[in-house]
Amino acid sequence: MAKRDFDDWLSTFTDNINSYTYYVDFAGVYANAQIFKRELALMQTLIGSKNIREEFKNLVNDYPEVLKCIPILLALRESVVAVTDEDGRKDYNFKCMNYSLDDYCDFMEKTGLFDLLANHVVSNLYDLAGLGINIGLSSNGRKNRGGHQMEDLVESYIVKAGFVKDKSYFKEMYLTEIEDKWGYNLTNISAEGTSTKRFDFVIKPEGSANVYVCECNCYSSGGSKLNETARSFKTIALETEGIPNVHFVWFTDGEGWKSARRNLKETFDVLEDIYNINDMDNGIIKKIFV
Repeated sequence: MAKRDFDDWLSTFTDNINSYTYYVDFAGVYANAQIFKRELALMQTLIGSKNIREEFKNLVNDYPEVLKCIPILLALRESVVAVTDEDGRKDYNFKCMNYSLDDYCDFMEKTGLFDLLANHVVSNLYDLAGLGINIGLSSNGRKNRGGHQMEDLVESYIVKAGFVKDKSYFKEMYLTEIEDKWGYNLTNISAEGTSTKRFDFVIKPEGSANVYVCECNCYSSGGSKLNETARSFKTIALETEGIPNVHFVWFTDGEGWKSARRNLKETFDVLEDIYNINDMDNGIIKKIFV
């Protein structure tokens, strides 16, 4: 393969790989909405109350499990909620009461939940908390979903190229698993067997003596993480050079690299098999995995 120009290659990086499910995980929203459906229905009975403090006490006395839905009304997933004021700190447990019922009433009042319920600000708690708030919490999880998007994208190209999962390509495979499965000596990479390195993908074309250990990531913004990643993968690239039939491949992309171009170029200069989404669009997977 002809030597590529780094600047030309970097210019083809993308600023967005968001999939349709990146923005809101509706399957997760619907599942989470069901968790407190009964408790929210019980809390619903307080809407429009003229004596909400007493009615809340009666409700909790009759149905103590109703407390479980209170954190989600504040857009919280955790069951213990910490608050601090001039009287000190309290850690309210909404699975098992750890303060008096009056303390929980104070919590409801001071957080504004009593006002929300009593003054008809909303008419349906399931729509608000079960769906609306869960949609908001799902949007907060975009960073976690974004971390897997490049893996999913690379896998789609691998499958499109004709490779079959657990037959000619494998996900999240450890160095020791590669050694045990095919007998390669990877001590150069594993620091004499002390490393527990796991690769995102391992490609082993049928009938080939070659094995390809692959990493993939995409960075939409800069930061020290990028420099650390580039240095780490440069080391792996150099370590695999002396291992027969073992090849290190790195798929990466994202606007973030433009602020960390120097470190990326250092790896680009020593690692022949470094590719971006544009390369995959142009069929690089079929060309390299042989």
